[in-house]
Amino acid sequence: MTDSLADAVERVLPSVLADLDDLVRIESVWADESRRDEVRRSADAVATLLRDAGFPEVDVVEEGGGPAVIARHPAPEGAPTVLLYAHHDVQPEGDRSRWTSPPFEPTERGDRLYGRGAADDKAGIAAHLAAYRAFDGQPPVGVTVFVEGEEESGSPTIVALLERHRERLAADVIVIADSANWDVGVPSLTTTLRGLVDCEVEVSTLSHAVHSGMWGGAVPDALTALCRLLATLHDDAGDVAIAGLTSSTAADLEYPEDRLRAESGLLDGVRQIGTGSVVERLWARPAVAVIALDATPTASASNTLTPSARATISVRLAPGSDPRAGMDALVQHLESHAPWGARVEVTRGETGAPFAVDADGPAYDAARSAFREAWDGTAPVDVGIGGSIPFIGEFAAIFPEAKILVTGVEDPDTRAHGIDEGLHLAEFRRVCLAETLLLRNLAASL
Repeated sequence: MTDSLADAVERVLPSVLADLDDLVRIESVWADESRRDEVRRSADAVATLLRDAGFPEVDVVEEGGGPAVIARHPAPEGAPTVLLYAHHDVQPEGDRSRWTSPPFEPTERGDRLYGRGAADDKAGIAAHLAAYRAFDGQPPVGVTVFVEGEEESGSPTIVALLERHRERLAADVIVIADSANWDVGVPSLTTTLRGLVDCEVEVSTLSHAVHSGMWGGAVPDALTALCRLLATLHDDAGDVAIAGLTSSTAADLEYPEDRLRAESGLLDGVRQIGTGSVVERLWARPAVAVIALDATPTASASNTLTPSARATISVRLAPGSDPRAGMDALVQHLESHAPWGARVEVTRGETGAPFAVDADGPAYDAARSAFREAWDGTAPVDVGIGGSIPFIGEFAAIFPEAKILVTGVEDPDTRAHGIDEGLHLAEFRRVCLAETLLLRNLAASL
């Protein structure tokens, strides 16, 4: 049976890859209001692909946000239903001149397909299509496909979508195809993800700008005060210094120094930060980054003391953390570490819950078996991911009986959200086969 399913996947892959190319060409950036019509075009394109694949029920739905697509194929008598998730919106492409090839023109180079969304997460949509087509539209389980349209903007309306379409989306197993594998050739189940909180902090020291020569040395400027405040977020080793944030434990996996440098792009001479194993720091401990700064641009600077300056701070929370408590700890730290009595105002931003699952039981066994077969006998590993997918907690709350499997098409060099995002084509073939085998295995085990 495995050989015939493998042959079926190979048969449908050319059309699936052609459809993926077409999806990549659509600039579905929901965060860019000028391109929201492209997101709607993307939703319509996904709906058309699902209808043409044979789903008897396909709808584009929305709750005042990005359009999502729901497609349903009813379960055979006595068989479970599997919900397959992906998202069709993508991150902004950034500076197009830095891309080796145009970001919205899918381009094969070597063993990868490059383009914005080629991996994150239009390849997830393509994998779902491949599995459904491999069964000629007659899978051994019920299949519901849910393709979201605003994941890269924080999924602000997903709860409303899940609530309104609860009955249509109910499933025994939920497959979230939006994560990564441990390495090329090594499949993974993601069992933990970090949570997220962010805020904007504004530091003020003066009612107006003043001459730096006349007042410098006695009067602090806001940008220097802000820099000193931001420096308190880490200790000298680079560990997070915010009191009240918790840590968790990570899988016993080794992440070699040379691999970390190569995959992250760490420059020669730049040292790692923090203490403990690499996977602990990436998956199981909090992390803080200053992701934006508002101050006088260098091109228009003068010898003036700046009256106020702002920064955006992003904190990743360890699995098991309470995001509300994490936000409170961040705000308390910023407000209590103001240098020189500077005025500090914090505007709370987004929060997202971390995720952790006890990945035992028939559904997880079915997934591991499928992965092992698809990767030619290589056993999958359980991994954590340092990033956040907050909506997984919403799925778990609304569908508490469902088993949630977090899988993905990415690998450590995918560069999701970055310049030259790319999909490893050999890994994509394995992902498509693994999902096909998973549907077969779930039909037999649940």
